[in-house]
Amino acid sequence: MSTAPTRRLSPEEYLAQERLAEFRSEYLRGEVFAMAGTSYEHGLIKDNLAREAGYQLKSGPCRVVTSDLRVKVDLSGLYTYPDIVIVCDEPEFEDAAFDTLLNPRAIVEVLSDSTEKYDRGVKFGHYRQLASLQEYVLVAQDRFLVERYVRQADSSWLLTVFDQLSQAFAFASISAQVPLAEIYRGVKIAGNAPWKTS
Repeated sequence: MSTAPTRRLSPEEYLAQERLAEFRSEYLRGEVFAMAGTSYEHGLIKDNLAREAGYQLKSGPCRVVTSDLRVKVDLSGLYTYPDIVIVCDEPEFEDAAFDTLLNPRAIVEVLSDSTEKYDRGVKFGHYRQLASLQEYVLVAQDRFLVERYVRQADSSWLLTVFDQLSQAFAFASISAQVPLAEIYRGVKIAGNAPWKTS
């Protein structure tokens, strides 16, 4: 028994389909991949960090956008939806729909069991090909942990770990810092009650 080959979509076909879709999908080299839903904790962490950073950046050139904005990695052809995108230069878009960003300054992904390996590995490999990207931030949702990778002059990436609730996470290329206690406000970590500040 043979199976019919799956027809690959062009980027234009993917975008036309995606703009009408009820659920978001990633795209790479003709294939479309449905994105998993997120947990309550995932949403809280993303919203807490985006809100606090966005408030600090409101008077400057940088803007914080959450996971509804699609990003394209031109060199690899990946279309994806990061949890948080920060753009500081004049936004560059793929086309006149203005919904596919090409030049993020920073990207944040909130890790989950189903995406952690991908976010740390293959996806980071794609993101590193974005010439505009200066930092990549990974936020755990099962423990107090924020990892910041910053692009160096030699194109290597320097890792800084923030893993104490008393610490403040600071972006390196953007003037914003957010206490871990705020990032994890209301989030239940296994073995701990939901974290809240007074």
